[in-house]
Amino acid sequence: MSKKHVAVLMGGFSSERPVSLSSGNACADALEQVGYTVTRVDVGRDVAAVLQQLRPDVAFNALHGPYGEDGTIQGILEYLEIPYTHSGVMASALAMHKQQAKRIAASVGIPVADERVMHRLEIELIHPMQPPYVVKPVSEGSSFGVVIVAEDHPHPPQSLGSDDWPYGDQVMVERFVHGRELTCAVMGDEALGVTEIFPVGHSFYDYESKYVKGGSKHEYPARILPNIYQRIQKLSLMAHQALGCRGVSRSDFRFDDRFSEDGELIWLEVNTQPGMTPTSLVPELAELAGYSFGELLTWMVEDASCMR
Repeated sequence: MSKKHVAVLMGGFSSERPVSLSSGNACADALEQVGYTVTRVDVGRDVAAVLQQLRPDVAFNALHGPYGEDGTIQGILEYLEIPYTHSGVMASALAMHKQQAKRIAASVGIPVADERVMHRLEIELIHPMQPPYVVKPVSEGSSFGVVIVAEDHPHPPQSLGSDDWPYGDQVMVERFVHGRELTCAVMGDEALGVTEIFPVGHSFYDYESKYVKGGSKHEYPARILPNIYQRIQKLSLMAHQALGCRGVSRSDFRFDDRFSEDGELIWLEVNTQPGMTPTSLVPELAELAGYSFGELLTWMVEDASCMR
């Protein structure tokens, strides 16, 4: 049986371009090793014309950030009738908008932290909520633009008022949740394992922790109580399904067990385009479930479709 021609979409023009190139090349290498015909596409504004000329059987979406995981490239692929991996237009757009994703998650009983969306310049003079809190761009990934305001911080973060702030004017102010950083992958209709993340030399799981070698340590499976482990799996699958995600996704959580074993478990967000770099979490969790990297990618390619 002849293998499919897969166009691996990578690069693009968001803040996450370097991560996407790393993910895309890792995936392209692995797909070639398992026998697929692969074309690497560094996505530019002419991507529709490039894909019309290539006419691949499947587009493997390895893009990250705006245009790659917010429904934009998904809409182009739907228009061109090229089957693609990961989530479709609607789920991608919803998941990328942190406030909308939280509203949907909360509507099905998933615990989320209190938040409000504001113009960044509104936060310059007074604290928008009682510290500690977190300020996040509404529609960015990889922790770009995230600012944590500590309990004893005398004023709001001044960087939000900078003329060269690159992450948009709308930001989400969210109650800071103390505790452990946990994440769970979903593959189709199956929740995989749970990983605990320990940033090395950083106060939280920021861009450097995620993508620089040695920036974090991953413990999988996470050493938490079985009932908490299973609840994270359940909530991850609920979020995946509530937002209409397809293929592979990954949900992130904070777990505050300072005062009791059961603690407070809070869902933060779902990532519809999880990284596939050598330090990425989903390939580790898939391996824990018995899937090699090549088997994981094969499953994703064979799962590809339009109208997702």
